[in-house]
Amino acid sequence: MLTLRAAGVLDIDTGEIVRPGIVHVDGDRIVGLGDTRPSGVGGESEDEVVDLGDLILIPGLMDMEVNLLMGGRGEHPAKSPVQDDPPLRMLRAVGNARRTLRAGFTTVRNLGLFVKTGGYLLDVALMKAIDAGWIEGPRIVPAGHAITPTGGHLDPTMFAAFAPGIMQLTLEEGIANGVDEVRKAVRYQIKHGAQLIKVCVSGGVMSLTGEPGAQHYSFDELCAIVDEAHRRGLRVASHTHGAEAVKQAVEAGIDCIEHGFLMDDEAIAMLVKNETFLVPTTRLADAMDVSHAPPELQEKAAMMFPRARKSVKAAYDAGVKIAVGTDAPAIPHGKNADELVALVERGMPPLAVLRAATVTAAELINATDRGRIAEGLLADIVGVPGDPTQDITVTQNVRFVMKGGKIHVDNR
Repeated sequence: MLTLRAAGVLDIDTGEIVRPGIVHVDGDRIVGLGDTRPSGVGGESEDEVVDLGDLILIPGLMDMEVNLLMGGRGEHPAKSPVQDDPPLRMLRAVGNARRTLRAGFTTVRNLGLFVKTGGYLLDVALMKAIDAGWIEGPRIVPAGHAITPTGGHLDPTMFAAFAPGIMQLTLEEGIANGVDEVRKAVRYQIKHGAQLIKVCVSGGVMSLTGEPGAQHYSFDELCAIVDEAHRRGLRVASHTHGAEAVKQAVEAGIDCIEHGFLMDDEAIAMLVKNETFLVPTTRLADAMDVSHAPPELQEKAAMMFPRARKSVKAAYDAGVKIAVGTDAPAIPHGKNADELVALVERGMPPLAVLRAATVTAAELINATDRGRIAEGLLADIVGVPGDPTQDITVTQNVRFVMKGGKIHVDNR
């Protein structure tokens, strides 16, 4: 048995820092807290003690919107979509996954590939490699390919304004139109290992065509996507900005709104009533560099980003269930905690933000085995140099990371 001794442990439910912080770990699970040695665990041998000094222990953090197959070292935004083959993307993702874990994020949702893969679900393969212990990385909940209509926000040929016939994606890679095609696209992702479905409901900042909040899928198509996913026990996340698009998504039964920058009060009220989650990705409104984007996209950003800074606080005040997500690489991989800081800057209390990155995120992915430092749960534990309920910026300086009882970072 391994015993962690630190200055304190965060009780995420009460917000109290329990001092001193003593956590007993056996295998991949937490088996006890406090001075008393758990009975019947680890035999009679001496415990291995890891003295973490002045660190405060918090639950492993979670990022509910990343794309580990995009961004990272060596990627060229203009050339990579047509030059990088799937093996190269996978090799780059290894570094992205490692940086994410070492930043204290032990669970992520990989929300939708929108690159040419030949139909392979690269995020599922990455998840398997991490679970097998071949490489370091967070636990991944993979969405496979994002489901988007021709010319939709996540159709990569739209981002680059390619001429017809260049790098067209297939239905298996997520380009689907009409009820029959979207059903088939969802079924393909599920068949090959997706654990949730990502759908593009509206335009976005980088959409070259149409208004950023314009709805891309019809209501009937959205209902078909939700029906296919829910019948198989999977939740649906949606890239959605516009207020009307958010309302249609919620009415169709979508489980989680990503971004929601242009929501109005009515849309927010619908989120509350239907207990729909929101992943606001608010940091990108400050961090996303659009200086080299076409003028029309810079105009969209100038319109959307100020509203994004306000909509998250309005949602929090109304009681929307908020989970942390970065949209990395919109925030660089490994800088995920910048989103926590941004949420506090928007007006959320630090404890509420910590819950959004732990217990609420766990609820979003239907995971009952993580999100707290508590007996019986996975030993996903992070050490930070101070009390994050008072100073959220300490989450940007992670000194200790344990995932499933294995230490990945120990910078005491």
